[in-house]
Amino acid sequence: MKPMPLLPLIVAIVLLGAATPLAAKRLYQYRDQNGVLHVTDRPPADATQVSEVKQTLVRAEEQDIVQMFTNDSGDEHTMTFVNKVAGPVAVGLEFVDSRNVASEPPLPLQTVLGAFEQRQVARAFPADRYQDSQFGLRYTAAPGDPSAQHDDSVRYSVPFARGTRFELAQGFNGPFTHTGAQSRYAVDLGVAEGTPVLCAREGVVMMVERDFYGAGLDKEKFGGRANHVRVLHADGSMAVYAHLQLESVSVSPGQRVRRGQALGLSGNTGFSTGPHLHFAVQVNRAMELTSVPFRFEGDAIPLQ
Repeated sequence: MKPMPLLPLIVAIVLLGAATPLAAKRLYQYRDQNGVLHVTDRPPADATQVSEVKQTLVRAEEQDIVQMFTNDSGDEHTMTFVNKVAGPVAVGLEFVDSRNVASEPPLPLQTVLGAFEQRQVARAFPADRYQDSQFGLRYTAAPGDPSAQHDDSVRYSVPFARGTRFELAQGFNGPFTHTGAQSRYAVDLGVAEGTPVLCAREGVVMMVERDFYGAGLDKEKFGGRANHVRVLHADGSMAVYAHLQLESVSVSPGQRVRRGQALGLSGNTGFSTGPHLHFAVQVNRAMELTSVPFRFEGDAIPLQ
């Protein structure tokens, strides 16, 4: 009897859809000296040589932090993942609706991809090559290495220049929005829009989002649309600086940043009621971003 091939039924589900860097979402429309109409995401090199430039903001969409590719070779299928961010990402992979299928290594599995890493993580094949076989796949992904442990002895700098006026609008366990795992130990610092936001602890820029605009209390519409910078620390923890001003981020993924270095400008983007900086230190726990307690230098800000 001829071996029956696997039937490829691929189901991809990504959780914790953190955003990867996007191209600029401001479109420029103008006519050049020859009357040719240009619509592009780059401003004209010499604005004096074109007609009036019209600018339009286009809604940017969140992007997956990993991408999965499958490759079929006879009755064997391989699963390859690409990490699209400049830091570690944990990936979980499992079969769903499977019949007569085996894998190497066995599924379910969890692995960690390094910054921008591409790697084949598993291959699937019929358990009995003389019987029909089918399967689906589900994967989850979350930033950070689950083995990371925050160094509680570290003290963080206040993320504004000395003399900047701000207030603690919401501290640890804040009843308005600091109730879930990701933000339980976050702080909201009310500050004037356009205030420089400084790096509170040295590290490597892991993720950047600069293209979102607008704010409101519709969580479904604005919950994942805050411009932000995510910085990876030496101990594997990650600081998040969120609600930044549109197109104000001044650092790039993979860039090493020092304490006190400017990251962007404070703003009012995403799920927000007014200008402020949302700051949290997070780790990956069981494939979920989880905030951890931290302290500022000299206890400069009461956190509760």
